[in-house]
Amino acid sequence: MTDAVDQLYERMLIARCQAGDEAAFAEIVGRFQGRLRYYLRKIVGADANLDDILQDVWLDVFRSLTKLNDPAAFPAWIYRLARDRAFREWRKSQRDNSKSIETSIEEFANEAESDFTAEDARMVHECLDELTPEHREVLVLRFLESMSYEDIAGVVGCNVGTIRSRLHYGKLALRAAIEKRERK
Repeated sequence: MTDAVDQLYERMLIARCQAGDEAAFAEIVGRFQGRLRYYLRKIVGADANLDDILQDVWLDVFRSLTKLNDPAAFPAWIYRLARDRAFREWRKSQRDNSKSIETSIEEFANEAESDFTAEDARMVHECLDELTPEHREVLVLRFLESMSYEDIAGVVGCNVGTIRSRLHYGKLALRAAIEKRERK
């Protein structure tokens, strides 16, 4: 499907979900499950109870979907729900240990090249874990989820200028992390 057709189909699925169609909800879950899992893993880390957090996100979506006025806003809306849930879980875990947010969140960016290999992709994903949470988050949303600056600003809760800045410095940090690994 083309992007426009896919987006229209997704909006139709959202409208069907809002009308109570369980099959449409199952399809939405199938479309977003892997992407949300990756996003949450980059925020809360691989050691977190990721499946529980993801399940809570889907419960939040199920309970609140009828309140979403614009089906086109669904991707940004669901990532905002996931982000909020992840930070609630992170704050709760902070009561139990002293892990800093700097070590529990990060971002991703890469310019595609024709000779980009699976090993290169693995290295980029690993290098994302070396970035600050703020950089990792905006890079994942921009380059893996293809969100606009405005949608990212809505998810993260800051202005577009801040998003542009975080993307710029996130790319620089990612490039430095990759170059450091390549020198080893």
